Amino acid sequence: MEYSYAQYAAQMAAQLLAIDSPTGFTARAARWVLEAFSGLGFEARLTTKGGVLVDLGGSQGENGLLLEAHTDTLGAMVAEVKENGRLRLTNLGGMSPNNAEAENVRVYTRGGKVLEGTCQLCNASVHVNGDYATAKRSFDTLEVVLDENTASAQETRALGVETGDMVCFEPRTRITSTGYIKSRFLDDKLSVGILLGLARYLKEQGVTPARHVWVHVTVYEEVGHGGAASVPQGVTEAISVDMGCVGDGLTCTERQVSICAKDSGGPYSYEVVGRLIAAAKAQGSDYAVDVYPHYGSDVEATLGAGYDLRHGLIGPGVYASHGYERSHMDGVFNTLKLLAGYVTMEQA
Repeated sequence: MEYSYAQYAAQMAAQLLAIDSPTGFTARAARWVLEAFSGLGFEARLTTKGGVLVDLGGSQGENGLLLEAHTDTLGAMVAEVKENGRLRLTNLGGMSPNNAEAENVRVYTRGGKVLEGTCQLCNASVHVNGDYATAKRSFDTLEVVLDENTASAQETRALGVETGDMVCFEPRTRITSTGYIKSRFLDDKLSVGILLGLARYLKEQGVTPARHVWVHVTVYEEVGHGGAASVPQGVTEAISVDMGCVGDGLTCTERQVSICAKDSGGPYSYEVVGRLIAAAKAQGSDYAVDVYPHYGSDVEATLGAGYDLRHGLIGPGVYASHGYERSHMDGVFNTLKLLAGYVTMEQA
C-alpha cells in the first residue's frame, strides 16, 4: 500500500473535523460521510438512527465483517440561559470541564443562527478573582460568554438562544510538516478518514475482500449506543476502528496501530485479536497490543444489543484522548495496512 492513502485519509478526516457534530447533532456530518463513500463508488445509505451503512463488497456468505467507526464527538448543550445572559452547559458524552475552559465555541440555535462565544470560568479575570487558581472546574462553575451585546437572559433569548441548543467546540485541526495530526475529536473522525482511505484503496487497486465487508459509521458512540443497531445479515464479526490509547502503562505510540486485547468492558475475542496480530505481521504494520483501563467501544454496544458475533478493536495511537488529541500519519498508515491485510485474509 502506498503512503498516499494515509495522506488521503488524514485530509478527509480534516474535512470532517471542520463539520461540528457533537452526539445528537450529526446530520450534516453523516451526510458528508455518505457522499464521500458514494463518491468512491460504493453503495451507502443513511440508517433510521442517523448513521451511515456502506457496502464495500466481497464474497457473499455467512461470515461477513462489519467495520465500525463513529462521527459523533464530545460537546455540550445549553442547560440554562442565566440571568446575566451567559449560558450554563451540560456536557454531551465525556466532555471534561477541564478541557472545555477557555475554548472557543459555536452555539447552534433551532432558528438557524450560529453564534460564537467562549467557554470560561465564572468570574474568569485573574486580576479580579483571587480564587481563580483553586476554583473547582465543573459545568456549574463554567459558562459560555457569547460574542454578542447581551447582559441579561431576555437579551440572550432575543438572539434565539434557548435551553437545548447545541454548543460545539472549535477543533483547532493542524497537520504538521513532521506528520503529526493535532485536533479535538480525532476520536473518532480520524478513523472515519482511515475507512475512507481503505475504501479508496480497494477501489483503485481493484482489491476484492475475501468476505463481505460493510462499514457502519455510527452517531451515538459517545453516549454508548452507537453500534447497537444496523448490523447487516450475515455478519459474524465486528471490529471497532476507533482511537488507540497512548499513555502510562501502555506500549502504543502515535506512530503505531493499537490492537486492544481488553478494555473496561472486558476482553475482546481472543481469536479475532490473534488474527489482527497475524495480519499486522503479514503486512509489516508497526503495531502494539494493549489493555485500555478506561474505555468502551461501539462493538461492545453491538454485543450488548444481543448480536451473536465475534468482536475486536483497533485504531491509530492517539495521545491526550478527549482533550486536544494528537496522532501521526504513520499511525494512520499502519492502521490502513492492517485493515487492508485483514479484509483480504482468508478465514479458517
